Amino acid sequence: QTSEEILHHLQNIVDFGKHVMKQFFGENYVHHGEIIQLPLDFVKQLCLKIQPERPESRCDKDMDTLSGYAMCLPNLTRLQTYRFVEHRPILCIEIKPKCGFIPFSSHVSQEIKHKVCRYCMHQHLKVANGKWKRPSKYCPLDLFSGNKQRMHFALKSLLQEAQNNLKIFKNGELIYGCKDDQDCVSDWNELARHLKPFFFPSNGLVSGSHCTRTVVKELIHVITMALLSSTDACRAGDMKTVPISQGRSYCEASAFNKELVRNGKHKLESSGLPRGCLLYKTLQAQMLDMLDIEGLYPLYSRVEQYLEEFPEERSTLQIDGPYNEAFYEKLLDLSTEDDGTVAFALTKVQQYRIAMTAKDCSIMIALSPCLQDECSEQRPVVLTSKSRFTFSVSVLDLDLKPYESIPHQYKLDGKIVNYYLKNVQAKDDPVMSSLFKENEDCTLVLHKV
Repeated sequence: QTSEEILHHLQNIVDFGKHVMKQFFGENYVHHGEIIQLPLDFVKQLCLKIQPERPESRCDKDMDTLSGYAMCLPNLTRLQTYRFVEHRPILCIEIKPKCGFIPFSSHVSQEIKHKVCRYCMHQHLKVANGKWKRPSKYCPLDLFSGNKQRMHFALKSLLQEAQNNLKIFKNGELIYGCKDDQDCVSDWNELARHLKPFFFPSNGLVSGSHCTRTVVKELIHVITMALLSSTDACRAGDMKTVPISQGRSYCEASAFNKELVRNGKHKLESSGLPRGCLLYKTLQAQMLDMLDIEGLYPLYSRVEQYLEEFPEERSTLQIDGPYNEAFYEKLLDLSTEDDGTVAFALTKVQQYRIAMTAKDCSIMIALSPCLQDECSEQRPVVLTSKSRFTFSVSVLDLDLKPYESIPHQYKLDGKIVNYYLKNVQAKDDPVMSSLFKENEDCTLVLHKV
């Protein structure tokens, strides 16, 4: 790409964060950054310097050393609001929550998608493909439930099997989680050693497994309270997409749900999320995917067909930007009645891209110990049994998902569902299991009646 094309691409990223995602998440949560120019010699030296530190899975991605343009973004492992505590130790938890609802669209062709969430189904395919060694017990619907018991279970499951959905940093350095697909640090005792001074500063707690469990319990409590907090009073997040109650509030594959069923309980309590919290706003943005990829793909094909006939219209349709206020306004049309027009199809396609961005974003919770006399009503504070923390919550990875990725998403959805039906549900259902058995001789025996 030319320098001008790279500058345009970066400007699109900044504008998308500033004019679109800030409207969904709020001023305090989104840090869109700014574009800066750097001397090319500096960029080349920087590239050489950081190469040994990069995860193996990222080394095939080349750093741009030719354009001289870069994005300057804040370090979200630090507190973003209150500078007075920057000299104190900072703990940061990064969570990639994934999709927090089950499709409610009538376009869904397989009933299993109305019962089991995408994340839980995808886990089995990822393990089969060798990406992870074992499936996680984490289910996004538990985290997004607003029910503290379910949220605690979800966070504990993330801590047990972090994959690329959870990382913990101390003073900006990764102390827990995966550097890449295979290099995972998941020693709870080592984690407790790092966290103990934060949660039990007087060091009055005995060591051993009891200490580890207690520290991890305190960590889960702090994360839950921060996720349920509201630190942004702006109107963002008030845009109602669809009633959350319209979809099923639990996933049948959730380990929490299965445990309830085993204990003879069949109803999951869903407390609901406070409207101002970041999880609520994330879920609302995710639910712009009102048609599911199965209902969306024919609309994408309609837009593609139109662009084949009128390629010069691509810029007018704002497929590649500019992502300005006019682009955001078009997203507010929540109708699902297809009038057969390209305009309707394009609106749904753009809403789907926003939803996919929200499904893949990360939430950063930065915490720092706070003395009682420093805490005031203006500063969000979360309490534990022995400590108090001031904190900031931010969201990142908000680059708009590419228009061109929709066919890939459509194919991947089919792969995930088909694998789950054939290899997971079939094993749980003896009737289905017999149908899927291959290369077996079957004898049909007829009896006189």
